Amino acid sequence: MAIDTTLVKDLREKTGAGVLDCQKALTQAGGNLTKALDFLRQKGLATAQKKAGRTTNDGLVVSYIHAGNKLGVLLEVNCETDFVAKTDDFQELARDLAMHIAAASPLHIKREDIPAEALDKEKETVLAQAKESGKPAAVVDRIVAGRLEKFYAEACLLEQPFVKDPSVTIKDLLAQKIAKLGENISIRRFTRFRLGEE
Repeated sequence: MAIDTTLVKDLREKTGAGVLDCQKALTQAGGNLTKALDFLRQKGLATAQKKAGRTTNDGLVVSYIHAGNKLGVLLEVNCETDFVAKTDDFQELARDLAMHIAAASPLHIKREDIPAEALDKEKETVLAQAKESGKPAAVVDRIVAGRLEKFYAEACLLEQPFVKDPSVTIKDLLAQKIAKLGENISIRRFTRFRLGEE
């Protein structure tokens, strides 16, 4: 099956993947752009999982100050080498992540970072609200599970939809960049400052 070059170009612009990868994805998807995007996303996730164990001792500390100078973010993003840290792609990723943190206000990087006391308190609150609904126990369990997932998606940076493209989570965005740059990338820490907040 011959793949239209404009489709390849569109897919490259959306994903940053190489020409051959885009052609392969489109061939496997029968020319369907949406399926090809999914294929490349899965490939990126697989690549990211392979590289996840590698140490990230280099990277950047970036800052983002929102217009009006009342909101700012300081962020450390790590990679494996200073070569990758100096690339435009990595620097753009770091700036985008800092801007996202300013806009979306995450509290933690990942689920495991949430203190046990805070998680227990959230579970208690959600369970009490679900029980008040008067639904059967099995339904209450599903309601609690669903609300906790929503809590994680709001509180954890990696699970938030990316502000520039809500169809992609921050975790997926990192996976795409890992696949493109060929190195493991991790978000080490961040601090978000808003004027007057403690």
